[in-house]
Amino acid sequence: MIDIGANLTDKTFRNDLDDVLARAKRARVNHIVVTGTDLEHSQRAVELCDDHAGYLSSTAGIHPHNATSVQTPTIQQLTEIARNKCVVAIGETGLDYFRNFSPRLDQISAFETQLQLAMELKLPAFIHDRDSNGELLAVLKNFPQLTAVIHCFTGSASLLQDYLDLGLYIGITGWICDERRGWELYQCVSLIPDDRLLMETDSPYLLPRSMKPRPRSRRNEPAFLEHVCIALATAREQTVEHVQQITQENAKTLFGLNF
Repeated sequence: MIDIGANLTDKTFRNDLDDVLARAKRARVNHIVVTGTDLEHSQRAVELCDDHAGYLSSTAGIHPHNATSVQTPTIQQLTEIARNKCVVAIGETGLDYFRNFSPRLDQISAFETQLQLAMELKLPAFIHDRDSNGELLAVLKNFPQLTAVIHCFTGSASLLQDYLDLGLYIGITGWICDERRGWELYQCVSLIPDDRLLMETDSPYLLPRSMKPRPRSRRNEPAFLEHVCIALATAREQTVEHVQQITQENAKTLFGLNF
């Protein structure tokens, strides 16, 4: 299995990251992509990759919450980080109209700039979309040659189809393990073709609700990816082994992983 999105630079992993990675390996997580959300965390993700060469890769990007920080020097620094050999995608970038921590025009500008950077560096994009009401789709249609994954998809069947029509990969998290909030997602994941499905934890967030018992800390980690896999297999009426195989091959294809 490959966890395509884990925030391992988060402060909650500061004191026991080696243990976290050891548990992930025991849980048959073969590789982890560490998410970059701003310049600081993108650089720290690269440093983690250097410390755990071969097991970790990373993304480099500016989250829409931080879009107001994106200026020409920011993109220059991001480009330098992204040229590191362990960086496999540009992002997390996109639009977030739920929180609106950055003005919408700033979010769109930062998103477009990072998509252009992904094209220039021949990297896929790692995309966040929350409540953009079609605006993110409209931006993506201007980049028809771009390869990308929708990170942490939690939307409707109709939105899923819109993404698939653009040829995007779809990342599924522990949201699918929540029988309350994730029921709509559970019902529509069978629409995702085998060659477009990916799995991620988004740890330390989105602890799978299906875990019994759940850790007291309520911290999610890559070792818990198996719970996402089990839920996906059940929802898609496939075997766990099949879901493991296709998602790993898709991640290797999208991110150019060689192991």
